[in-house]
Formats: sequence, structure tokens, C-alpha cells
Amino acid sequence: MQKQKHPLSKNLKRLRKKKGLSQDRLAKLADVANNTIIKIEQGENINPRLDTLTKITKVLEANIDGLLKDN
Repeated sequence: MQKQKHPLSKNLKRLRKKKGLSQDRLAKLADVANNTIIKIEQGENINPRLDTLTKITKVLEANIDGLLKDN
């Protein structure tokens, strides 16, 4: 069964690519597990911890609302 793309998944991938970062590089810069980034982008983890989202948004120079917003 294919997972439905959650706004968080789509937005994270879009913002990461806009910054020219690989999943691995984002994970290292944000000090989170690479698997965490992968699972969020694949829609397997649509409820990451707030501190994880905060670390990611700092690297992406974004805000949490921007990650969660359904465009």
C-alpha cells in the first residue's frame, strides 16, 4: 500500500532540494539521524518530535509552519 504524501513530507523534500542538500547532509547539519529525514520524506513519520523539527528548520532557514502548511 502506498503512503499518502503528507504536507510535511512534500515540504521537507522541496525545501531540502531548494537548499541543494542531500538527505544525509541535512541530517548531519541538523544533528538528527539520516533515517529520520528519510522516514519524514517518505511519509512514514508524520509526527516527528518538536526538537527534531526545530533542528531541521534552522538548517533549512524555514519555520515549522512552513513545513506543515498544505500548499
